[in-house]
Amino acid sequence: MKTYKIYLIRNGLTQGAVEGRYIGHTDEPLSVEGRKQLIELAENYIYPDVDAVISSPLKRCTETAKLLYPGKEPLIIDGIIECNFGEFENKSADELADDENFSEWIKGGLDIAPPHGESNREFSIRIYNAFIKIIEGILKAGIKETAIVTHGGIIMSWLSAFGLPEAPLTDWRTPCGCGYMIRLDASVWSKINKFEVIDEIPFITEKENPTDNPESFWGDINIQA
Repeated sequence: MKTYKIYLIRNGLTQGAVEGRYIGHTDEPLSVEGRKQLIELAENYIYPDVDAVISSPLKRCTETAKLLYPGKEPLIIDGIIECNFGEFENKSADELADDENFSEWIKGGLDIAPPHGESNREFSIRIYNAFIKIIEGILKAGIKETAIVTHGGIIMSWLSAFGLPEAPLTDWRTPCGCGYMIRLDASVWSKINKFEVIDEIPFITEKENPTDNPESFWGDINIQA
């Protein structure tokens, strides 16, 4: 039975996130506070060693990847870029409150898109296909442990679509710089495209077996969600 460990890590904090703006394809770097948080996480907690690092092309992800895994050059995958919010980019909900297109979009319909942006359906299809291709590459190359640094909404969507135990998308909210450890059995994945979600990361202490007495610190530290 061939199993693989994959660590899904959300990018660090940006100023746009603090201000509540829609930051999709906007290539905003980590904020000063975001870099500080990541450095403190890396110093005080444990990110598992990996054989490869994959990242969204946006600066907030590549910078996160290089801070957490300084010895690994991330492989950039365009398909795991954040949603394209079109004309809503860099604007807050308050700024868009009187926009009829925004009012329709936030209702959550699959085929409603921001002007010149992606619909929820287009976004989902893109990131699901990208994940499947990433897994195909991991299995073909035999890479046992991989970190994927991407965006919070993408992580939530992947876990909701492919994860066991099954849970709705909103149950998978992740603080900046944190994420989930998943275990993928090649045989199970080939049959039903499912993986196990077995722990939160980073770890408080090194674990021989992350499923033994799992321990979460998310509620104990001040990390911007």
